[in-house]
Amino acid sequence: MFLDISSIFVTAGNGGDGVVSFHTEKFISQGGPDGGDGGNGGSIVFEVDLNSSTLMDFKFSKHFRAVHGGNGAPKRCTGKTGKDLIIKVPRGTVIKDKLTGSIIMDMFEDDASFVLESGGQGGKGNARFANALRKAPRFSQKGEKREEREITLELKTIADVGLVGFPNVGKSTMLSIVSGAKPKIANYHFTTLAPNIGVVEKYGDTLVMADIPGLIEGASEGAGLGHSFLRHVERVRLIVHVVDISGHEGRDPYEDYLMINRELNNYSPKLARLEQVVCVNKIDLINDDSIITDFEAKIGKKVHPISAIMRKGVDDMISEVFKELAKAPEQEALEYNAFTYEAIDKKSFHVSKLDDASFLVEGGLIDQLVRNVVLSDYESFRYFQKMLKDKGVISALKKKGAKEGNIVRITDIEFEYVE
Repeated sequence: MFLDISSIFVTAGNGGDGVVSFHTEKFISQGGPDGGDGGNGGSIVFEVDLNSSTLMDFKFSKHFRAVHGGNGAPKRCTGKTGKDLIIKVPRGTVIKDKLTGSIIMDMFEDDASFVLESGGQGGKGNARFANALRKAPRFSQKGEKREEREITLELKTIADVGLVGFPNVGKSTMLSIVSGAKPKIANYHFTTLAPNIGVVEKYGDTLVMADIPGLIEGASEGAGLGHSFLRHVERVRLIVHVVDISGHEGRDPYEDYLMINRELNNYSPKLARLEQVVCVNKIDLINDDSIITDFEAKIGKKVHPISAIMRKGVDDMISEVFKELAKAPEQEALEYNAFTYEAIDKKSFHVSKLDDASFLVEGGLIDQLVRNVVLSDYESFRYFQKMLKDKGVISALKKKGAKEGNIVRITDIEFEYVE
């Protein structure tokens, strides 16, 4: 089964907590603090898997979490670093932020590797807080926490040549003849429900050809499978436009040709400007060659008459494809302004007065302070109070009308405001 778009949740590992510990050994008194730091959490890393061509691995697995860092230990032992979580995706996968739809990374290169989010830093053990005045700190620091992110993986097939045309015009048959691909082939519309890829070789040169499932009118606006089809032709360097010249299904070949080009242009003007090799297929079903001549005159472009099922004219057409491809510009990654998640806020805070006359203080600064203190320890709590004053929190409370005895809430901590 082919899957080319999927939404998943990813979470980098939290940092481990620092530990409070004191050195104890026979005949050694007052050994001092020896609490170790917590280990860093694992990161979320995306890498290209050249052996994969679908996002099927993400159909049922939706949550990906890196390993948390280990807590510190006595004797200044640092906690274990969390293992990075490496997520393998096919080449050509575009990683987007689910909420905004913005592109985070285009996994275009064969060796592309990208760290979506780094793991949280480990907290410091009490040994790191010892100084000349504070010789026996009884507090440590907690590790940084990481948020869950929802992202979208969107596969845009990477191929040199894209086969486009109405359903049932013979694209799959052509691909099976010129390459080793074995697509499902049948005489009805939408036999092909996903792009098929084959490698075409001629005189030692090779190219990658993708059979893009049949387009219909309105595909650029999402009709049928719409964008599910068109996204796979975005990266190609050359288009082979296949037209059923026989008109045996009651359609006009010229109108088909115009409609497909309209859909390409509506979806991407850049795509519509690509060079096209036009093939008129199913010539075995016509008796009058003037049909081909008239069609060629209408579009003002040389066409290649072929019968894919009878393998007639296919070699000449492939030779022309290689010739045109040699002149085509090389593939490039998408042009985009990379979306990045905001860094952890460590400075801002907000004071609000609640209905019960208490005050709530929240924000990035508060999260960092709470992470750094142990309120049951006198020295740690004194440091907490000093930072509230130095960072302007006390002044902000005064401006909001805080008075002696008012309750102040900071995360799950409550205390009385004292002038």
